[in-house]
Amino acid sequence: MEKERLIDLFVKYSGEVPASIDKLPGAGSNRQYYRLTGADGVSVIGVVGTSEEENRAFVELSKCFESRDFSTPKLYAHSDDYMVYLQEDLGSTSLFDFLKEGREKGGDYNGREVNMLALVMSELPKIQFEGGGEYVFSKCYPQPEMDKMNIMFDLNYFKYNFVKLTGVEFNEIRLQEDFDKMAAELLQEDGNTFLYRDFQARNVMLKDGQPYFIDYQGGRKGPIYYDVASFLWQASAKYSDELRRKLIKEYYHSLQYYIDSRECPDCYKGMTFAVFEKRLHQFVLFRLLQVLGAYGFRGLWEKKKHFIDSIPPALANLKEELALGTCDDYPYLKQVCESLIEWAPKPFVHDELIVRVFSFSYKKGIPEDVSGNGGGYVFDCRSSNNPGRYAEYKKITGLDKPVIDFLEKDGEILDFLDHIYPLVDFHTQRWLDRGFKDLQISCGCTGGQHRSVYSAQHIAEHLSEKFGVEVHLCHREQGITQIFNKK
Repeated sequence: MEKERLIDLFVKYSGEVPASIDKLPGAGSNRQYYRLTGADGVSVIGVVGTSEEENRAFVELSKCFESRDFSTPKLYAHSDDYMVYLQEDLGSTSLFDFLKEGREKGGDYNGREVNMLALVMSELPKIQFEGGGEYVFSKCYPQPEMDKMNIMFDLNYFKYNFVKLTGVEFNEIRLQEDFDKMAAELLQEDGNTFLYRDFQARNVMLKDGQPYFIDYQGGRKGPIYYDVASFLWQASAKYSDELRRKLIKEYYHSLQYYIDSRECPDCYKGMTFAVFEKRLHQFVLFRLLQVLGAYGFRGLWEKKKHFIDSIPPALANLKEELALGTCDDYPYLKQVCESLIEWAPKPFVHDELIVRVFSFSYKKGIPEDVSGNGGGYVFDCRSSNNPGRYAEYKKITGLDKPVIDFLEKDGEILDFLDHIYPLVDFHTQRWLDRGFKDLQISCGCTGGQHRSVYSAQHIAEHLSEKFGVEVHLCHREQGITQIFNKK
């Protein structure tokens, strides 16, 4: 239904039916993205949202930012209810993708990667200082500015979803006193600056060698330091202290243009680098507590492996801040943080459940159940377009990039898996809750070579990442096996 609404909107915008419409892989939100291409080969991105207020914020902020010549996507059209809209196609390469090699080397970024990071940081002050204003803030969702309620929500999230779940004992009244003091200090600036709120590498797209900024719909009025802290202290990025300092100086160099101008808010006017750096680290501390709250909920409570694995590097960052004296003004909070650093999450692997995932050919029969519990799920992948019908794909499999690109561009396999993931997630969680030891999931297609292999591989990786269970993957017809999270 929503896909048809996008097509209708494209027709109204361009005067023609799209020559193709391809669903794009999902991101962190519930929004769905499509690439719609006209007969002339020019494409736009179609977005289907789930929140009218959030969509409206993005649309209205995009209009404002375009009028101010920001490096943000152009907004082409939107439905009257804001539930679907068309925006500029900025390609498929995010800054996060661009930095993959350096990230996989443990933070050993090459010159090209460092230069791009420096360019991104130098662009941020423009959005912060030129992106504000009463009209802009009136369009922000869910509220126009960062206030004490925002800060206390995040600090309490840290308290209840991380500290409590670790078992570290604390005095709630004394901790609250430090939280109140921290909130007052974080809000001491009263500048008319735009706080991006979700400034991270995944929200920067690269097109023709230039950065473009997306997903700012959660922005609001607020202090400039928060965005810098969010970006540079992202635990998974593994930025070295040396690189962080270089990027902070790049940001400050660009910032000077604004703090030396007549229009600069009084709270930032004439600010020295030493003052800026000290204030920045107060927000780094706050941001680390906020992140640990999220990791606690997703990891310690929901038992998602990725978030549990993210806790140690976040605690390492927290330890560095304590060593710098950032927490000295909050003595009881410092004591709690020191106890958390001594606590360390054990490597997370479920001790009992093993999920067996197969790809197979229907011509050779459904995989045998080795557990004796009946065989579990069998998903028929033959409803999706078959790469095996084309000569160029006959000798490769669903693990090879040309086949992956074919299936994902076509989009049917992505829709298929979008329906499967919630089902296997529910089943896996129930099996964990009930202490069962075996779950089998089989994906079949005509030859057991393309669609079933792609689907089984993605289901196995999904369950391994989300639940930390031991997954045994077998592409039966290809003679390929793999084990995830082996004990």
